[in-house]
Amino acid sequence: MLYPQKSAISHWKLILTTNPAPSTRPFHHLQRHGALYCGKVSLETLARRYGTPLYVYSADQIAERLQLFQQAFAGRDHLVCYAVKANSALAILKLMADRGAGFDIVSGGELERVLAAAPEAVDRVVFSGVGKTAAEMDRALEAGILEFNVESEAELELLAARARRLKRKARFALRVNPDVFAETHPYISTGLREHKFGIDIRQALRIYQSAAGNRWLQAHGVSVHIGSQIRSADPFGAAMERVSKLVRQLSSAGMALKAVDAGGGLGIDYHGGSFDPAAKVREYAAAVQGALEGFEGTLLLEPGRFVVAQAGALVARVLQVKRNGKKTFVVTDAAMNDLIRPALYQAHHEIVPVKLRTGRPRVVDVVGPVCESGDFFARDRKLPPIEPGDLVALLDAGAYGMAQSSNYNTRMRPAEVLVEGAKSRLIRRRETMADLLAPELLAKPG
Repeated sequence: MLYPQKSAISHWKLILTTNPAPSTRPFHHLQRHGALYCGKVSLETLARRYGTPLYVYSADQIAERLQLFQQAFAGRDHLVCYAVKANSALAILKLMADRGAGFDIVSGGELERVLAAAPEAVDRVVFSGVGKTAAEMDRALEAGILEFNVESEAELELLAARARRLKRKARFALRVNPDVFAETHPYISTGLREHKFGIDIRQALRIYQSAAGNRWLQAHGVSVHIGSQIRSADPFGAAMERVSKLVRQLSSAGMALKAVDAGGGLGIDYHGGSFDPAAKVREYAAAVQGALEGFEGTLLLEPGRFVVAQAGALVARVLQVKRNGKKTFVVTDAAMNDLIRPALYQAHHEIVPVKLRTGRPRVVDVVGPVCESGDFFARDRKLPPIEPGDLVALLDAGAYGMAQSSNYNTRMRPAEVLVEGAKSRLIRRRETMADLLAPELLAKPG
């Protein structure tokens, strides 16, 4: 029996041997038979084929989440610029571009990824970030990106100099800091004056007026981004109210901007509670569009996590179940270098056995083999019985999982698989020791 959710389509399905109450997780359905699936593909099958640790993504869910934004803003001129930093897999970028998305990048490397995956989409790229180099600016100017989101007066001066040198006009937007508090983790809050990001919104009019006389600069828009994993629409509305006021001031001064970049940051539910993604996007759209009433230019949006996080899982195999006194540790072959969010942010990820065992749940720590006490995925978590050799899935790992991975402890990064319906394909092979050692040199004695 398939239990319906608020969303009409499921991509992750937990199939059980009994008939439980309906799941409240988005895109997760409870059925029969005892295995966890992505779309119509068993994670057990994928683990056998590709090994573990393994990142698995649902192409169907990614496409649907992108479409939620496109539908919610369909009544006005807009462009969804997917935040590449959330998950920069080339296959995912290609999937987005094929469905009309643009891209928000924060480095020259991310620009190269867009050019490799979807060169036809380069004119839908916005370049954010506080530390753009001259070489990165040159590459973006030559490629013909949509706009630079400029974060300081010094950066704007450098951009003008590079544009003059290349004889290419640079479209820019000032990233203004609206001083809006977003209730999120302090490491991913970006909209207050004490943060390194953006320009004081009170200085923006003066800077735009100063740039107006430079023939190599074109004031194309204004940009704002207040943080990430924000669950309420209210901070977005408050930020856009302040941006809207600035746009009106600029218009009165004879500078009509063509675009407003509302940034990203819309959050998801990592804890398995009731969550309606479509309703969240509608609420967000109402707050943003309500604040920008009267602005007829293009609205740029930069969702990242909301589009890809819940489409992905990290599949790991249990190596040992270790008991130390009153503590029980489930040791997996995945580690903090594969998914650092729990160690870095104390972030919560639901952990689900790929195949359920009968028996009473028990309280365990789920940890990896890296030589750090911070190498954990869950502490004091009540989970169904788990034994060595079992597979577990760390859910909602499609964003800031592989993107923040490393080779700490000289560990090879996982493979990545993209599932569409009943088909799966490898989109990144597992690293080898040869890959890790290739850049290194052994110096000969002088």
